Amino acid sequence: MKTIALTLALTLALPLRLLAAVGCDLNDPDRDVARLFPGSTGYKTRYVSIKDQGGAALLARVESRLGDKFKGLYETIDVPYTIYEVLKDKQRLGYIHGVNEKGVYGGIQVFLALDPEGAIKSFYFQKLTSRHGRELRAASFADQFKGLSLKDFRDYDVAAGRSVAAIKNPVPAEEKDFHAALRGVKKNLILMDEFVFHRPQEAKL
Repeated sequence: MKTIALTLALTLALPLRLLAAVGCDLNDPDRDVARLFPGSTGYKTRYVSIKDQGGAALLARVESRLGDKFKGLYETIDVPYTIYEVLKDKQRLGYIHGVNEKGVYGGIQVFLALDPEGAIKSFYFQKLTSRHGRELRAASFADQFKGLSLKDFRDYDVAAGRSVAAIKNPVPAEEKDFHAALRGVKKNLILMDEFVFHRPQEAKL
């Protein structure tokens, strides 16, 4: 009886462990890369995690830069992050990277296409469940992120929900999903800085 109970407990726990290690991949990499980087000829895929790249010390630094603690199944230390390095022949055109965020009505997947220096070329939601999904998915909202980089999020207080000057909320009456999107962008940029760009001068962000 004890053996059966133990087996059942392990079986029930397995999905939780799997969910804890779920990252954020492009739904259709070939299609999405071509759409986000017209003229690209290919891409390389790299899988990294905070655990493998620096462990607890890196997690503490990321949380400090973000101004908020990681929490939930999609912000564990071993979550795999998928980085797409986009190429035109041998020339690097930029990167695509997505992160998971918790919205009011479910998960949000925030993707950024970055140029080789880390500035945002494109912002979009791969997944968004929101009462105001139409407004948040609108091109007029996404276009506000173009050209911004990590330094533009220096004053964005994730915990307090203080806004970014360059980004206007398309639905002022609904703040939570808007700030979840901004948190996702800042987290995305910080992780890319840690995993790819390695710019010590930005470490205070």
